Amino acid sequence: MYKHILFATDLAEDTDFILSKVQSLREFSGATLHIVHVVEPMPGYSYAYLGIEDIEGQLIAEAKSALSSLGAKLNVATQSQMIEVGPTKSKILKVADELNADLIICGSHGRHGLSLLLGSTANAILHGAKCDVLTVRLPEEE
Repeated sequence: MYKHILFATDLAEDTDFILSKVQSLREFSGATLHIVHVVEPMPGYSYAYLGIEDIEGQLIAEAKSALSSLGAKLNVATQSQMIEVGPTKSKILKVADELNADLIICGSHGRHGLSLLLGSTANAILHGAKCDVLTVRLPEEE
């Protein structure tokens, strides 16, 4: 049975679709739940173009706020909510290793081609993880 579940979220609006599945697996297994969100760094030229001096800091602040709300919904302690900055796949796998996670849960946005089965991030996590990975197929946009 699972003891440490890592929920990797992009904090998108469709995250609510996954929450009942995350909560059910947590309750069924009695596992400790951790949540991670990764902020991708902006290319250097973006700062000048967008005219925002600390856009990365702003993205992190917004992510912390959204993650705090999500943590409250799932009853996950603040110390089990993580924001990472860097390449999404490698940061999620790093956190999973550090937590000794035995299950990673993420959503899949894939819509076409090989991505129809898994989005690129979900696919990368699946192939790089040392533990089980549950990808939840998100509903298609209409």
